[in-house]
Amino acid sequence: MDSRDKHVHLWKSFSFAIAGIKTALWSERNMRIHFFVSLIAIGCSIFFSISKMEWLFVIVAIGGIFSLEMVNTAIERVVDLVTEDYHQLAKQAKDLAAGAVFIYAITAVLIGTMIFLPYFFRWLI
Repeated sequence: MDSRDKHVHLWKSFSFAIAGIKTALWSERNMRIHFFVSLIAIGCSIFFSISKMEWLFVIVAIGGIFSLEMVNTAIERVVDLVTEDYHQLAKQAKDLAAGAVFIYAITAVLIGTMIFLPYFFRWLI
């Protein structure tokens, strides 16, 4: 494989990743909710001119929740593909993945609260 073929392969893999992101945004309600909330967080970050360190936490929270939500969706889809019947292990796999998203969402809310609440209070006064 020459270097041109490697670049074509790289761009093709990026296009698959973008297709996955689009699929998640269009088909998953929770992903759209996370996307909307992330736009609010980014807007608040710009409005309050948060520090670089605070931006890092906001970016990690947003990227993390998007990534985990997509992994959760992938696990749900694979489990549904493998079996239509109820199976306790299938339920556990789905519940565990959803639990991971829930824990990270709570973490992201705590990060956002710790960053933005002081700015809101200063803005109000």
